[in-house]
Amino acid sequence: MKKHGKKYNEATKLLEANKIYTIEEAVPLLKKTSCTKFDSSVDISFSLNVNPTHADQLIRGTIALPHGNGKTKKVLAVTTKTEEAKAAGADYVGGKEILEKIKNENWFDFDVIVATPDMMGELGKMGRLLGPKGLMPNPKTGTVSPNIAQAVTEIKAGKISYRVDKDGNLHLSIGRVSFEDSFLVDNLKAVTDHIQKQRPSTVKGTYCKGCTVHTTMGPGLAITYDGRN
Repeated sequence: MKKHGKKYNEATKLLEANKIYTIEEAVPLLKKTSCTKFDSSVDISFSLNVNPTHADQLIRGTIALPHGNGKTKKVLAVTTKTEEAKAAGADYVGGKEILEKIKNENWFDFDVIVATPDMMGELGKMGRLLGPKGLMPNPKTGTVSPNIAQAVTEIKAGKISYRVDKDGNLHLSIGRVSFEDSFLVDNLKAVTDHIQKQRPSTVKGTYCKGCTVHTTMGPGLAITYDGRN
């Protein structure tokens, strides 16, 4: 059994056993139960009644949080529209030559790749290298777009990608402990509403089996929302 530290054990005493909190109740408690000296992230985890091996139940996509999540991502734009990408705030911009740099130098000093459709032929050749790292651009996640400036701007503003794992679990980082309570409430409501709208029509009965919020190294709080059942 995993042993927790003194701060964690003290934090759990602030929680009611087996209680399912509303989002408004959970946010102040998240801050009180934060166990780190640094500005912890606030994360949400869903346990969904889906079978990701079925294409129509593979829950994935992107969401632009109302207040971002406090994390800055380095963006590589693979495009011939270099000036547009740079003006939008891309950290690195290039075409075939920058893909050669990735391949030949094992260079991965970035978090996200966005690309224009005309570059997908070249990127497709690197599927075995980029795919396992979760870096292959995809129209479903908004990382392939003819409007490269908009794609870069949205990611820099806090647009995040998500994908359910093989067990039906989904995890997203939605903010920092230092955020105002109202910002965290807004972000949590935006995420729970969004995930509810992704419910596949083929799922019968309960869609969300459980939803928990927690800070880095802090205890989890079960929360409820309209899409729980």
